[in-house]
Amino acid sequence: MDQIKENPKSILEQWVNQFSDELYSWAFFKTSSKEVAEDLVQDTFLAAFHKIDTFQGKSQPKTWLFSILNNKVIDYYRLSARTTKKNFSLTENSGYELSDGLFNTHGCWKTNDINAAWDQDQELLDNPEFNSIMENCMDDLPQKWKLAVTSKYLSDKKTETICQELEITASNYWQIVHRSKLLLKKCLELKWV
Repeated sequence: MDQIKENPKSILEQWVNQFSDELYSWAFFKTSSKEVAEDLVQDTFLAAFHKIDTFQGKSQPKTWLFSILNNKVIDYYRLSARTTKKNFSLTENSGYELSDGLFNTHGCWKTNDINAAWDQDQELLDNPEFNSIMENCMDDLPQKWKLAVTSKYLSDKKTETICQELEITASNYWQIVHRSKLLLKKCLELKWV
């Protein structure tokens, strides 16, 4: 501890050399973006430098740095959710855009960014806040899409029955369900994270 207080710059330099690769790997895993991961690691070390005098040595430096990085990742997703929230609504067109955006111009899958919120250990369905937001997102779906999803997942109706009730083909039904799930995921990421 005394060593940190006497020469914080030198200690932090050691930590940069020692832990940069692991921090970067974790940030890249969480964001799927090389540039964002690099920025988050840099922000982590800047924050550590400014708060190094608060490091009490009750945990390992690596643990302390990873906790800073995890907070930076959460802040990154909150900020990007706020920015996206202003320009996003649950419409059929936004569902088409989300599903069409899964493929590149050659018809191959694009790599998808997975929001860190989906890596949580707790059971989401046991979380009352999550359930409330999920209900709001369901209510915001286009009416036919909401009926398709609730009939399938909440009423356990068979595909044939749902298609007859909604007067749609089976392939149209599966497209609607798929796009609805994409919209729900996006809505939850915007409102819940």
